[in-house]
Amino acid sequence: MGRIAGRFGRVEPRRRVRKLVLGLLSDLPRKNCWTIAEWAGEATPDGMQHLLGRAKWDADLVRDEVCGYVVEHLYDDQAVLVVDETGDVKKGTGTVGVQRQYTGTAGRIENSQVAVFLVYAGRRGHAAVNRELYVPRSWADQPDRCRAAGLGDQSAFATQPELAARMIGRFLDAGHRAPWVAGDEIYGGNPKLRATLEERSCGYVLAIARNHEVPTHAGKFRADALTRKLPKRAWQKLSAGAGAKGHRFYDWAIIDLAHLGPGSHRLLIRRNRSTGELAFYRCYSPRPVLLTELVRVAGSRWRVEEFFQSGKGLAGLDEHQVRRYPSWSRWVTLACSPTRSSR
Repeated sequence: MGRIAGRFGRVEPRRRVRKLVLGLLSDLPRKNCWTIAEWAGEATPDGMQHLLGRAKWDADLVRDEVCGYVVEHLYDDQAVLVVDETGDVKKGTGTVGVQRQYTGTAGRIENSQVAVFLVYAGRRGHAAVNRELYVPRSWADQPDRCRAAGLGDQSAFATQPELAARMIGRFLDAGHRAPWVAGDEIYGGNPKLRATLEERSCGYVLAIARNHEVPTHAGKFRADALTRKLPKRAWQKLSAGAGAKGHRFYDWAIIDLAHLGPGSHRLLIRRNRSTGELAFYRCYSPRPVLLTELVRVAGSRWRVEEFFQSGKGLAGLDEHQVRRYPSWSRWVTLACSPTRSSR
């Protein structure tokens, strides 16, 4: 709390934000302004609601302080920035950014609100360092609706990969360093995001679909078609990192790709040793690296799932009952601040 206290100009919001964060860390079965206010000994939720909605403080400045704290305490010169989106099922149409859309939380199309998160993952632990609300076109095309929801400059439509690029750029522009980025197919299949990372000499291991076409010296081929050409000796058994039941071993192979620009471009393939199921990744690094390093980065992607599990299960990341963007950004920022997992 000492790190972010200076971002609150008055004593009252400084004290109340401490109560809110402690409430988020408590064992309350449900966490919202009502339950946390009662837990903190306050007669009504008015003070907590004022903190989130009308008090004068900048959630983005607090976010930047949290980011700096995370990097200082979890610093790793081989850290991975993991980007992923998550959805929260909502009722009605009034909550900012809500529409019927696919959310992995429910595993289907639901009335939901989706946000993209950036997690810093190193050997000493992982934690979120940024968040962006996904504002669908159905909202961005209605300026009056956006203004009513407090979106302001955030109302312009941006895809989830564009939000990811924005967060990664903000992290690097602040002087922080992370040599790798990992993400799922939404991000790996986006050529603009890959080009942005390459321009910044930022390595990546990004998942792609099996029908994604990659360039080789013999032309373009689907990722799964290239895999069928691999000899048995191309596969190596390696661990993608430790899980709840021990090391996660898979068979891995790499194929060099053709590319006109600088750096090393490869296709990484993962094969499940039990089912034979395949997963594919486009990889870039400013200089060639060993297969073991690419596997390590690919395995780091699951750290964001651990963050979502702990953030939603322990810190009330998804339990806010707020409708406007300023309140959403404040709640999510404060919910991220205590959600740090050590290894």
